Amino acid sequence: MEKLFEYIISPGQKEERLDHFLGQQKEIGKTRTQVKKLIEDGFIKLNLGIPKASHKVKPGDRIEVIVPEPQKLSAEPEQIPLDIVYEDEDLVVVNKARGMVVHPAVGNYTGTLVNALLYHAKDLSGIGGVLRPGIVHRLDKDTSGLLVVAKNDFAHQALAKQFKEKKITKEYVALVHGVIKEDGQVEAKIGRHPHHRKKMAIIRGTEGREALTCYRVLKRFKEYTLVELSLKTGRTHQIRVHLTSLGHAIVGDPVYGHRRERFNVLGQLLHAKKLGFVHPRSSKYIEFEKEMPEDMLRVISILQSRLGYLEPKASQ
Repeated sequence: MEKLFEYIISPGQKEERLDHFLGQQKEIGKTRTQVKKLIEDGFIKLNLGIPKASHKVKPGDRIEVIVPEPQKLSAEPEQIPLDIVYEDEDLVVVNKARGMVVHPAVGNYTGTLVNALLYHAKDLSGIGGVLRPGIVHRLDKDTSGLLVVAKNDFAHQALAKQFKEKKITKEYVALVHGVIKEDGQVEAKIGRHPHHRKKMAIIRGTEGREALTCYRVLKRFKEYTLVELSLKTGRTHQIRVHLTSLGHAIVGDPVYGHRRERFNVLGQLLHAKKLGFVHPRSSKYIEFEKEMPEDMLRVISILQSRLGYLEPKASQ
């Protein structure tokens, strides 16, 4: 059973960081690191908003803390079909299906990509811990496409370094609402939504983390646009938030999209179509590409045949 705690900072309270203050509250029973995780997951509110761990508490501040019920989780092998694009002794490149969660977490204990990989590969890198073995990067549950998984720590460290240094090639394709007139880019900081813990948002000022998304029009329809996207950063929900900020939410997006959708799709029509990196052992650049899933192709086919004109592919 989850627990709820509330604090109102008194006039005599010394000024200190929020994570330090909460880390000293014995009834919560959390370290500063654990408090930071609760903040990141949206379980802590400051004056009804989502705070930063570094916020300096001051008299009158109202802090609400939800401590979720602890869950003992473990990742067990499960015989789940996988679309393996490439595999060798160091890594696996898989085409993740829309609707599949990458690793076990609260609310998703089984049926994840990790469960399937543990059955398929037996040995995966241990750097990510017992719940995220081999996981170097992630895709949202309802985003389909290419993802690389490390079989050993050597590969994991090498791939993680490339992601950190932004040397990974990542290209996506999405179907969005509205007609995008020209190619462009969105450069706007992203951070946790101040009121909705499961959402991210464009953050103004000094808050948030730098994020840059470039987009190119592939096809235009009367009410929709098919776009190709490349990421210069890899923030949570980056593409979804940036496109929504332009007024072009991704079709089927259950969090940022339209409440009423014309097409019966389960999740956003966003596909990670291309993934390229330097192989950790051979030091050679390798690249993979995977066509859009059937449900996405079906919607595009309907648009082409019934709902309006189709422009030629935009110039590069």
